[in-house]
Amino acid sequence: MTERRLVIAGTGSGVGKTTVTIGLMSALKQRGFVVQGFKCGPDYIDPSYHTAVTKRISRNLDSWMFGEETVLDIFNHGSEGADISIMEGVMGLYDGRDPTNDKGSTAEISVMTKSPVLLVVNCASVARSAAAIVKGFQTLSSEPNIVGIIANRVGSDRHFEIVKTAIEQECRIPVIGYLKREQGIEIPERSLGLVPSIERGDLDPFFKRLGQLVLETIDVDKLLEISLAQPLNVKKATSFFESKKEPIVRIAVAKDAAFNSYYIENLEILESTGAELVYFSPLADETLPDNIDGLYIGGGLPEEFVSSLSQNEAIKQALRVAFEEGVPTFAEGGGFMYLTHSVETAAEETFDMVGYIPGNIKMHTTLQAIGYREISGHQDNFLLNEHQKARGHEFHYSTFRPVESFQHAYETTGMRGTKTDGYVTDNVVAGYTQFHFATCVGMVEKWIEVCLTYQKIRGGTQ
Repeated sequence: MTERRLVIAGTGSGVGKTTVTIGLMSALKQRGFVVQGFKCGPDYIDPSYHTAVTKRISRNLDSWMFGEETVLDIFNHGSEGADISIMEGVMGLYDGRDPTNDKGSTAEISVMTKSPVLLVVNCASVARSAAAIVKGFQTLSSEPNIVGIIANRVGSDRHFEIVKTAIEQECRIPVIGYLKREQGIEIPERSLGLVPSIERGDLDPFFKRLGQLVLETIDVDKLLEISLAQPLNVKKATSFFESKKEPIVRIAVAKDAAFNSYYIENLEILESTGAELVYFSPLADETLPDNIDGLYIGGGLPEEFVSSLSQNEAIKQALRVAFEEGVPTFAEGGGFMYLTHSVETAAEETFDMVGYIPGNIKMHTTLQAIGYREISGHQDNFLLNEHQKARGHEFHYSTFRPVESFQHAYETTGMRGTKTDGYVTDNVVAGYTQFHFATCVGMVEKWIEVCLTYQKIRGGTQ
């Protein structure tokens, strides 16, 4: 495993971590390095950018979802063959699950992986005060190893020199470079957050330009120097990435621009537990693959594509038939929304969806739910019963409006208490909450068992 690794942390959300991270990734690629990306926390969109620029699948490292062994298992596996691993932080360095400790924070990931931290500071409208900001981050905890600073959004070369002098004098760590407040290098945003790279087409010119700007104003040689770290040499006794079974069932997975929010580990755990995954695109109105024993409709941003999805009658009908025939199905996040009767946009336009779950989705202009969830199932839930617990997260701008009573799929507990979520039948489990299967592998094992039972009923073999 590479001995070069670095956490790119910020003083808070919105300081430019993602722009700096993908710029550094591009610059290192242009220098000939093989770069592996990671994202702290449950984000799907930032890793899509990492993947697009590095050409290697970016992975999430989440110390609230699972323990240190699993974090290191994911890190070791993802870093194989890379020259340097770059971990993008979430929110501010110390922001996590609990305001009284570092649980679930970027800081905790840096400590678990024994990785140096490069802190991104928004230096717009500050001079010597930038040193006070950095000093505060140094003194709050001695555990994270903050080894350098990048000054973002500086106004001029002279402004950078002022900030650099103040920080290096007061904080005794190097300021290795800067990015200016230059139009065209910020990643476009919209009401639902950063635009996923899968919607942007060919990003290579953008990445190349950003990488060139980094090479002009950031000391990449110094970055390589401060990224050196001792080998972790930690391996989990049983890894999720070791193949355990030959494929015994076929599970169809919705995968396109509308449905692209999957933890890669979820797909790998399904495969290692005996699933052959076959992909289809609801957005392209593709029919379901032949001889499937299960269905997985993941998260994403289907509300951005509701007009096209509403017109694709062939796949909607195929899904309704599959549900009626008993295909064991799991839908989460955007997949749950897609299975309802309709989606009403914030502009008050209504589009018909699959029409299976008895209720409608209403989009809003503000977040309706965000945060980690601990999930317990229900006795009627064929994937997660009332004695099992899993972990995941919610992030959506919509609300669900049922049109009749039904059995909820789970109870979820977050910072604001416990609530019910989702919809469940004998063979369909769906809800807003998006799961990480590493938190409850038994859920996957049960899914494979149910798929095998359905396979026998339909008279198929794998």
